Amino acid sequence: MKRLLATSAVLAATLSASAAFAECGDIQMAEFNWASGELLANVDKFILEAGYGCNVELIVGGTTAIFAGMNEKGQPQIAGEQWVNALRDLLDPAMEEGRLHAVNKAPILGLGEGWWIPEYTAKAHPELKTALDFIEHPELFPDSEDPSKGAFIGCPAGWGCQHVNNSLFRAFDMEAKGWKLIDPGSAAGLDGSIAKANERQENWLGYYWSPTSIIGKYNMQSVPFGVEFAGSENWDSCIVVEDCPDPKPTSWVKSEVFTIVTDDFMKNGGEINDYLAARVYPGDVMGSMLVYMADEQAAGEDAAIEFLTKYEDVWTTWVSEEVAAKVKGAL
Repeated sequence: MKRLLATSAVLAATLSASAAFAECGDIQMAEFNWASGELLANVDKFILEAGYGCNVELIVGGTTAIFAGMNEKGQPQIAGEQWVNALRDLLDPAMEEGRLHAVNKAPILGLGEGWWIPEYTAKAHPELKTALDFIEHPELFPDSEDPSKGAFIGCPAGWGCQHVNNSLFRAFDMEAKGWKLIDPGSAAGLDGSIAKANERQENWLGYYWSPTSIIGKYNMQSVPFGVEFAGSENWDSCIVVEDCPDPKPTSWVKSEVFTIVTDDFMKNGGEINDYLAARVYPGDVMGSMLVYMADEQAAGEDAAIEFLTKYEDVWTTWVSEEVAAKVKGAL
């Protein structure tokens, strides 16, 4: 009799698990090919599989390829970290026409592109609060080859942000104010210039973006521009264009990241959509995880375990107590 009861209990548990799995079913999710994209996708996969009984397949790709698959074929069904500005002309119509939906318009806090300084520079010069303030003091950022000029570190040639920084350099009349625009040559050169400055406690002013490991590692500080955004026409028709003749001073366009789902998933995703809507990474947590991934050479799967173990206080707010217990039990 005891054996029969035990067998019945196991069978009931198996059927219950199978029912939950069947209810969620198979999901294809984008795993974007950068560190934060890998982390988001693998955390989602672990939580959805352990907590909701889903079967998640990760589709690795870049921004354009993932968007095209979702928009044209409905696969994958979920893109956790879709950077909007890179595809706004395509994404806006897709959302307006109902093919795609944003279930979360801020899955990562504290992100964006722009100009940055080291934390020690900000502390040493509290009177300088905006880019306009720093532009008036090129002597604080002497160029290594010509110390009489201030060095502003732009983007490597070939990057889309190169035109933006070139335009802003001219819009703010920085050459006349004693600055040189420095091409760091490569991603490694850009990272190296930040690392070198921080190791030597030297001032540094230039372009970067967040979330990234180097911003997190050195706690670089974003610099407000001190001017309003001068409008989409100035940005889209001039700032981003090579050698635009008359760029107007402006702040950087607002960076937006959405979690996107297909129309079919929006209609049938149920509590998975609720989870995606609640899933928000604080900026400092994401920065810390990217530093971990860089230092440990950790892939997304290992980083997901590290995050779920270290930041239980963050992810447990995204799910019910029942789901949280299942995820903890699977770690």
